[in-house]
Amino acid sequence: MDEKELYQKLGYVKVSAYRTKTLKSIGHDIKMPSEIANDIGIKTSQVSASLSDLKKEKLVVCVNEEVRKGRLYKCTDKGIELQKYI
Repeated sequence: MDEKELYQKLGYVKVSAYRTKTLKSIGHDIKMPSEIANDIGIKTSQVSASLSDLKKEKLVVCVNEEVRKGRLYKCTDKGIELQKYI
């Protein structure tokens, strides 16, 4: 990721406490939205919205998109790189 993209994505994440906490909570793990919600103390619906935002920015990816329940998320390489700055 070049410096310009890094700063754009960093600003996008840091402007929202939910996005920041969601990204931090996942870290290098693979987690379900309910695990993230329990970890950071917010509602699952708020985590889902944050995950959707982070997914659009290609910072997280759903590893089992085909299931309706029990979806698992992990950070992309860009998401992991960004964690150094938040």
